[in-house]
Amino acid sequence: MSAPAAETISFDDFQKVNIRLGTVVRAEEFPEARKPAFKLWIDFGEEIGVKKSSAQITQRYVRAELIGRRVAAVVNFEPRQIGPFMSEVLTLGFPDANGDVVLISVDRSAPDGGRMF
Repeated sequence: MSAPAAETISFDDFQKVNIRLGTVVRAEEFPEARKPAFKLWIDFGEEIGVKKSSAQITQRYVRAELIGRRVAAVVNFEPRQIGPFMSEVLTLGFPDANGDVVLISVDRSAPDGGRMF
C-alpha cells in the first residue's frame, strides 16, 4: 500500500513539524470513537509533559501492551476534538499490508521529548 510521491518541501518546512519521542503512560478503550481507537497519554519529558492522543491502532495492539511503549508523535498540531476526547498530539505509524497502523518506535535508548531530525 503505497502513496503517490508528495510535493517537495524545503528543510525549513520540515523543521516546522515537531516530532518527539514519548512513552505511553496510560491507555484506555475509546468506545465513543467512530473508528476503533485507544485513548493514549504519552509522556514527552519535562519540557512538554504528558499529552493525549486518539490512536486507531486496535487491530495491531492490545491496550495493556501499550503501557511503557516508546512512540513518535507530532506535538505541534492544533488539538482536535474526537468525540468527547481532546487529542493533543498525532501518534505516528505506517500501514501494514492490510492498512492497519504499525507504530513508529526506536531501537535504542533515547530520552522522552527527544526531537526527530
